[in-house]
Amino acid sequence: MFDFLEGYDLLGAFWVTVQLTVLSALGALIWGTLLAGMKVSPVPLMRGFATAYVNVVRNVPLTVIIVFSSLGLYQTLGVALGGDDTDTINFRLAVLAMVAYTAAFVCEALRSGINTVPVGQAEAARALGLSFTQVLRLIILPQAFRAVVNPLSNVLIALTKNTTVASAIGVAEASYLMKDMIENEAQLILISLVFALGFVVLTLPTGLILGWVSKKVAVKR
Repeated sequence: MFDFLEGYDLLGAFWVTVQLTVLSALGALIWGTLLAGMKVSPVPLMRGFATAYVNVVRNVPLTVIIVFSSLGLYQTLGVALGGDDTDTINFRLAVLAMVAYTAAFVCEALRSGINTVPVGQAEAARALGLSFTQVLRLIILPQAFRAVVNPLSNVLIALTKNTTVASAIGVAEASYLMKDMIENEAQLILISLVFALGFVVLTLPTGLILGWVSKKVAVKR
């Protein structure tokens, strides 16, 4: 029944998807946190940059960003991100594009978490002599992260599914292999079911685990 899978590296394709997801998630979390910090910063220039970045990136399709990373950064400007072959370069460009895109959603999720922290806590910390950076790092962000585990898990799940767009620049992840199999095999329904099941296996446990974590670390107010 599943003989059509022979000759295809199904696990390898999903492993590329996992790598794309993990690396992009880590990068987006770091960049999104910096953006959230800038968005609540007392410096108008930083607030303006973060606001403009989030508004622009969230309204540009991910496909456009990924294609631009290949055509604009690599083929036009020669940015190869240290890669020495096409597959490596495309993979790194896809990660960069997804970091840039997903960070905007991470920023908004964190900003909503920052808004749940009572203003009095920040005012008390400033009265003790702490700088804005210290207040943000020691008081605001720890509570904000605990408040937005569920929204961040939704962003992570969406990121996992968005990795399929990386096939637009030739990254050999799951959807790239699926397209190849559909073109060469006559088992459209079974192929679709196999890949749908693969993404369920990747995303469902993530949602369940992070949902449990959210309940454990929730801030009691």
